[in-house]
Amino acid sequence: MLAPEVGSTNSELPDESLVQSNIIRKISGMFNRQPSQSVSDGGPSYVQFSSFHEQSETRTLGTFSGVFSPVTLSMFSALIFIRMGFIVGNAGLLVTLAQFAIAYAILVFTVMSVCAISTNGAVEGGGAYFMISRTLGPEFGGSIGTLFFLANIVNSALNITGCVEGIVTNFGPTGYLVKGLLPDSRWWEFLYCSGINMLNLVVCLIGAGLFAKTSVFVLAIVTGCLGVVVFSFFYQGFLEVPIPDQNTLIQNATFHVTANYTGLSSATLQSNIFPHYGKDYNSNGDLVTFASVFGVLFSGVTGIMAGANMSGELKNPGKAIPRGTLSACVFTLVIYLTVSFLIAATSTKELLQNDYIFMAGVSVFPASVVFGLLIASWSAALSNVIGASRVVEALAKDRIFGSFLSFIPKGTWNGNPVAAVILSAILVQLVLLIESLNVIAQLNSVLFLLSYLATNLACLGLELAGAPNFRPTFDYFTWHTAAIGLIGTIIMMFVISPVYAACSILLCVLLVMFLHFFSPSKQAQWGSISQALIFHQVRKYLLLLDSRKDHVKFWRPQMLLLVNSPRSACPLIDFINDLKKGGLFVLGHVVTDSPEENEVDPTLGTTVHWLNLVDHLKVKAFVELTVAPSVRDGLQHLMRLSGMGAMKPNTVCLGFLDADEPIDFLQSSNSSYQSVDFDNDIFPLSTQKTLQPLEYVQMMKDVLRMKKNLCLCRNFWKLKKDQKRGFTQYIDVWPVNFLHPGEHDAFDTTSLFMMQLSCIANMCKQWSKLKLRVCICDESRHSYFSINSTSQSQSDKLKHLLKTLRITAELFPVSGWTNTIEQHGNTDEYLHSVNRLILQQTEETAVTFIYLPQPPCEDSTATSYLQKIEIISRNLPPTIFVHGVNTVTSTTL
Repeated sequence: MLAPEVGSTNSELPDESLVQSNIIRKISGMFNRQPSQSVSDGGPSYVQFSSFHEQSETRTLGTFSGVFSPVTLSMFSALIFIRMGFIVGNAGLLVTLAQFAIAYAILVFTVMSVCAISTNGAVEGGGAYFMISRTLGPEFGGSIGTLFFLANIVNSALNITGCVEGIVTNFGPTGYLVKGLLPDSRWWEFLYCSGINMLNLVVCLIGAGLFAKTSVFVLAIVTGCLGVVVFSFFYQGFLEVPIPDQNTLIQNATFHVTANYTGLSSATLQSNIFPHYGKDYNSNGDLVTFASVFGVLFSGVTGIMAGANMSGELKNPGKAIPRGTLSACVFTLVIYLTVSFLIAATSTKELLQNDYIFMAGVSVFPASVVFGLLIASWSAALSNVIGASRVVEALAKDRIFGSFLSFIPKGTWNGNPVAAVILSAILVQLVLLIESLNVIAQLNSVLFLLSYLATNLACLGLELAGAPNFRPTFDYFTWHTAAIGLIGTIIMMFVISPVYAACSILLCVLLVMFLHFFSPSKQAQWGSISQALIFHQVRKYLLLLDSRKDHVKFWRPQMLLLVNSPRSACPLIDFINDLKKGGLFVLGHVVTDSPEENEVDPTLGTTVHWLNLVDHLKVKAFVELTVAPSVRDGLQHLMRLSGMGAMKPNTVCLGFLDADEPIDFLQSSNSSYQSVDFDNDIFPLSTQKTLQPLEYVQMMKDVLRMKKNLCLCRNFWKLKKDQKRGFTQYIDVWPVNFLHPGEHDAFDTTSLFMMQLSCIANMCKQWSKLKLRVCICDESRHSYFSINSTSQSQSDKLKHLLKTLRITAELFPVSGWTNTIEQHGNTDEYLHSVNRLILQQTEETAVTFIYLPQPPCEDSTATSYLQKIEIISRNLPPTIFVHGVNTVTSTTL
């Protein structure tokens, strides 16, 4: 009976009516699937027709209110009112303009990448996370989404801290507007921050949609306050502005220090052209540097994703995100450059370095600065909490972290992610424990830069991979813009803070590894850019791999294993995987059928099950299935067509044709390959005799005729890879042609190939503890071929050969060979004697390699030939009959 490792299965096609009903059911399922399922199950985003009206009700925001306003408010934040003096006063006008140019170059190039992704398909809730995860795949998308979530949290804390700084400076003990209205200390400021955080929480719980609808009104207020500030720069003349008491570096209780505001003056402008780095009185007098200034500057303009975060509420994200984000970048850049120039032309560096809220002291209406600062920073903080809650909600729906965030989708009320909002507010509260605004700003900048890096990386990968379906309607994106944005973000991350940058990248890598191994969403069918890039590179290198340049020094086994029933071939598949030594490994299977008689190829529905089996067995193998009238024809298909280019099988492995009952290793309780994922309908346990001895021997000859090495594998159901050392000690090699023994058997191509395979097996970690043992005849007595032997013994020659080939093996003289060889004339008795001789040596043998004689040319002797090698290998441990046709060993350097 055919062994389970070799042959084919007869595949029955499903009834035509059943196929049609399945198709109809799948199509109807597409339109009945709930919208949330498209995210959680990783499948296509099918939406039922009845949900279109509901979607139109939730998507109510246009370009101006949904993108331009929140992006502009986020990019103004607290920076425009309380840190522009810090930046210009320390970095000078030229460096400030250069830093804005660098920051906005990174932002604009990143926005181009965001626009490219957002115009390449439907964008759902989750904003930047959704776009990155659906492009880079769940592992990278989940890790970057997590860091983007943290970046929004930190940015919210940053703006709350800036808001409180403005409150204390204006209403504290030495306030610009009202003195002594509010007490001031570290813990009082923390209390104020907590109060604003709770206010944000309440607003988000009531409904973030209300804030989105009022963002235009908030922007109008902030713009009006900025207009008052700009007017003041032109209107005000010389002023002495008092330095706030918070600046303990120059203030004391004895006298009150002031600094000069000169009004528009060319001398003042000239004095502020170049950098004059001082000390930061808000960070315990730390010395200000280019990096710390850029960190503060960049943290204030990181709001380009605010519009993308509202993607779930936008009427047309593909148009709104590009137009709104780019126009907001242009608008804010013009404002920043104008304010920078006016500050440099009107205020001395002493004022700018020692009074970060000097605008309130020079404004014709100080309350406008205070009000603009409070509402701008508060709205930015609120926008970031909303964005963070939407990102973590998307992470939870996608089950990126499994059940860890399962409470978030359950905690949704009227479409508002209540649980996500509460979690975001708690994390913001923890970040508020960091006292210094400038320290928070640097951390915030690095986290946002990392998310921008991922966005540029996604677009660059898509463009370089040449994916045909990547055709964004945004016209101004190229791979050059993505590359510049990518390089710029990497450089500036380390310029701002090497420690924060290294830690964030390390955290990202750890998250990628964690999600790759443990996340339930790793099987999500979103598509991964890694697969497109791998395809691109593999194709390129396969073309470079030239079979004409093959050399024996770099030979490696490239195996084609013909499998009938994978249920009973698990140990053999596992062993051949160890034997390939980094080479090609192909699992071949033949479905015996007449392809022209069927409308659907019978292998189409089974390929995925084979791939799942490869994953389950943890082997590195490709799967090739074919349909042929016979197994022999199918094997010829596989030998000719398996592989690609120079990566084609050079060795064919067949299971042995015997009468052994197959074992189901996928369902056996004591099997290490057990799995409940493969039932008998997927992989039937074949017990039919589908091959005759003649066809089997003809298949062997076909292999050798195509100049491929041949291995026949028997008794691998006995293989125990997980057994402890001591029960098995050896890997045995028998370099003797038992059917026609000769003096030079141990030195011909087959024996050398067999020794090479056994050496490769011994090099594997699983088998490295075993000893390689070359079994040779007992030469102390008269041997069958001692008449023609030379003066040098066979043992000496074999020992020298092994040394030359660098094969560490023990020569094992086999006693009793002389008595066995004397029975060579009596075929049956001789074969049984050979079997007993081998069997006596295999008590501690894990695997045995035996010389496979050349199959006979005449078909009439095929059955007899097969019976002979069957007798030789009867009851042996896992055995491989080997016949080599090519030189695979090298003695040269």
